[in-house]
Amino acid sequence: MLKPADKKSDHHKNIAHGFFLSIGTTIAEPHTILPLIVNFFGGGPIIIGLFSSLLRGGAIIIQMYAAFHAQTYPKMLRYFRRVLLARFLSWFFIGVGILYLGNSNHNLTLWLIGVGLFIFSFSAGFGAIYFREILAKLFSHKFRGKTMSMRQFFSGLGALMSGLVAGYILQTYEAPFSFGILFVASSLLMGLGYIAIATVDEPIKTNLRKKEQSFKLFLKNSGKMLADDRELKIHIATYTLAFSYLFALPFVIVDASSRFELDGATIGLLITSQMTGAMISNILWAKLSSRSLNKLISNITIVMSIFAIVLSLFAVSLWWYFVIFFIIGASMDGNRISSGNMILLIAPEDKRPIYTALKTNIISLGMFFSIFGGVILNFTSYNFLYIFTIILLFVALYFSKKQIDDSIGENRAK
Repeated sequence: MLKPADKKSDHHKNIAHGFFLSIGTTIAEPHTILPLIVNFFGGGPIIIGLFSSLLRGGAIIIQMYAAFHAQTYPKMLRYFRRVLLARFLSWFFIGVGILYLGNSNHNLTLWLIGVGLFIFSFSAGFGAIYFREILAKLFSHKFRGKTMSMRQFFSGLGALMSGLVAGYILQTYEAPFSFGILFVASSLLMGLGYIAIATVDEPIKTNLRKKEQSFKLFLKNSGKMLADDRELKIHIATYTLAFSYLFALPFVIVDASSRFELDGATIGLLITSQMTGAMISNILWAKLSSRSLNKLISNITIVMSIFAIVLSLFAVSLWWYFVIFFIIGASMDGNRISSGNMILLIAPEDKRPIYTALKTNIISLGMFFSIFGGVILNFTSYNFLYIFTIILLFVALYFSKKQIDDSIGENRAK
């Protein structure tokens, strides 16, 4: 098994990639700016929902197919660079399309945005598999936690900066010119991050699997891997159920608005509180992960989610909600760190792409928990929804505690 070099240059390039990518994608944030753009060009609620799903979840479906091929690649960087180029061009030409057609043909512009978002997200399905495999080869388990925590810290900083700049541009220039400028400018900044990550020093992988004769056979064998691997099943159960906070989170702000008067500034501060919690917490997650304590991070973040929902249940003042969103922001980033590191920890070297794709496809179900949360709330009450969410999070904590320790996982992955 090759030994990762933990080069500082690769560490800095990983951080730069996260920082500039965050700046770029924040200008089309699926809960704020993207709906505004789609609405301007005549897209209704269904189109807004579709485009938001494309941006967030469109990459998931293709990952098993990407893993089918990636398991035989000794080096991923050549293929990863093609993904980066496709993502850059799709984002850039969304901006160009808006600038040239935005005033004259709204329907065609909307189609171009949709096609661009599809290519951007679809290519990410391949990119996610390549990226995880490259990270596993570049950084040791202990150092990986540090570099990913710092990446998330600077990604959060980039998102804050991008949000401020996007707001200024939208306020200063008229639509759709402002929309086009946002996409073109952000694609150029995004490109700086792509150049950084595309120039890392990737080692050659020698422990490779023989590719199955067909994708159907690959899926069958992948299912058998999942059925036979107790640690993988525990891992997936942990991080799927850890998403249970999404049953309640989208409705916490609605509940708060029914109790207290919330103006635009207050809502903005609540969002900032969440981002701040995410950024600051990464300092702690980096220290814990560098000491091979990713299982502890998982336990802590689930407990934090439980605490946040309990606070929502008993909130008596507006200040409680600032604490709630701060904790949720910290919990979400910690969960990403532990989840990403633990899957690479338990996956045998030759099966890493398959394990990553299996895990991503299954836990993505958690992204839809908010839909079911809305159904529950429609027929019950906020208190019932919060208690239901807390119970599921305790189940997640139960599975989290059953995960193997980092030290055992490091030997297993060899």
